[in-house]
Amino acid sequence: MYVGTLSFHLLLGDVHSLKEKRSVVRPIVAELQRKYAVSAAEVEHMNLHRRAVVGLALVSGDAGHLSDVLDRCERLVAGRPEVELLSVRRRFHGDDD
Repeated sequence: MYVGTLSFHLLLGDVHSLKEKRSVVRPIVAELQRKYAVSAAEVEHMNLHRRAVVGLALVSGDAGHLSDVLDRCERLVAGRPEVELLSVRRRFHGDDD
């Protein structure tokens, strides 16, 4: 069994309220969940309107598949024009951990 996680540190564009922030972050989280069957949520900076951290996790029996899905998730978030991807933290846990 393999577990992979990603944390995306995001800077949001022209956002001036928490309501506007939710309208940017929620569709990203929903698309990750829908397209890639990952568990995803906003996990930090809940009260800051221009910053967000989105975390996701995936469990797989195949390390190659896990790595491929995490790569696709990262490309999806990096390609969103309404956010600037400041950093990505990737963790990979296997049977040896």
